Amino acid sequence: MKRILLIDDDINLCKVIGYQLQKNGFDVTPANSGKEALGYFSKKEFDIVITDIQMPDISGIQVLKEIRRHNRQVVIIIITAHGSIDNALEACQLGADDYLTKPFSKEQLLFAIEKAVRLRELQQENTQLRAELVGKYRFENMVARSSKMEDVLRMAGQVAASDATVIILGESGTGKELIARAIHYNSPRKDKPLITVNCPSIPDNLLESELFGHVKGAFTGAIKDRKGKFELADGGTIFLDEIGDLREDVQAKLLRVLQEHEIERLGDSKTIKVDVRIIAATNKNLEMLVQEGEFREDLYYRLSVVPITIPPLRERKEEIPYLVDFFLTRYAGDRKFVIEPEVYSAMQEYDWPGNVRELENVIERAVVLATDNRITVESLPAHFQAPEKKGASDPVKLPQGDFSLEAVEKQAILEALERADGNRSQAARLLKIPRHVLLYRLKKLGIV
Repeated sequence: MKRILLIDDDINLCKVIGYQLQKNGFDVTPANSGKEALGYFSKKEFDIVITDIQMPDISGIQVLKEIRRHNRQVVIIIITAHGSIDNALEACQLGADDYLTKPFSKEQLLFAIEKAVRLRELQQENTQLRAELVGKYRFENMVARSSKMEDVLRMAGQVAASDATVIILGESGTGKELIARAIHYNSPRKDKPLITVNCPSIPDNLLESELFGHVKGAFTGAIKDRKGKFELADGGTIFLDEIGDLREDVQAKLLRVLQEHEIERLGDSKTIKVDVRIIAATNKNLEMLVQEGEFREDLYYRLSVVPITIPPLRERKEEIPYLVDFFLTRYAGDRKFVIEPEVYSAMQEYDWPGNVRELENVIERAVVLATDNRITVESLPAHFQAPEKKGASDPVKLPQGDFSLEAVEKQAILEALERADGNRSQAARLLKIPRHVLLYRLKKLGIV
């Protein structure tokens, strides 16, 4: 049952409204002055406050301010006389959820309460979700068991507190968006929007409109004004993923945002000020693109205020067991899995071209295919399989006549590479030798 504090110096009106609310299942506490109401509020929890504005001792505006000072969650509805709309609007600016103009019907009152309660519940849910996101993206909750990743998180943590533009560099699948989200949710902007834009996924003819918005009639199909991502991100952060794919004309407009903190909608000549932090990411070599004339040098330097490079998984394989545990927790639910040691051995020998994203996919697949809650090498994709499972234990066919051991070795390596589709880590497993030994033999035998 919702508890309502009803405040009005008109005793008869207060009784009538209170009776109507009680008939509709509310627990109502009436008060005929602001002072009396604040006394009740200090002793009892309320879900809704309904207060008149014009009262002799303490005005409804003062009551509103005092209640909001102590409680941000309670729903507040203002009652105002006809012709005092300005006071009601002021009250809404100070934190009231809605207002009613006298005279009003029972239906209008109940509708206002229902609407205000629904709005407040959505706000509370949004606050809770934001709090969960902040917890999810805390730097200390991230898997970092290598010195390289510890350096990445340390720098990201330092830059999060500032408004500096950040560019995150790294191969696909290394976790660039994860770091971008962590920077935002650990920054002073965490309660404002984080808008993510995957630049290559938006058609060229729509990208400018998506980023900066458009006005009605700007192009065929523009039937009304529309805000772009930068306006939607105002006060917060915009994450531009794969920024190396931006067209040159869009690069110029982005440079203007960085320099002037303003945008111009497509088809409009009016500028709009925006307060947006930019975090960009790319798997491309921007310096090389600058040299080749495909990326603006001035934009590159504007974006590279704080560059953060995420190392590929092959350079931090000591993190694989911890990442495996992390993804098992995500996909296994309450099921407890046993992972055979050969699984970790196969993973350590693999190069992981898809990086952490590939590892996540491998674990999800293993959870689905595992029998008796045991993850074996057979639960992994084919290129992780033990050599004997793929026929690598077939006897070596020696050449006819005289032959050298080097020729046989070269033939075995070439055959292993062919079976592994050129994957050197897999070829090393087929030959049952460490990868670095295979690389040494390739160089010595002149195999490219």
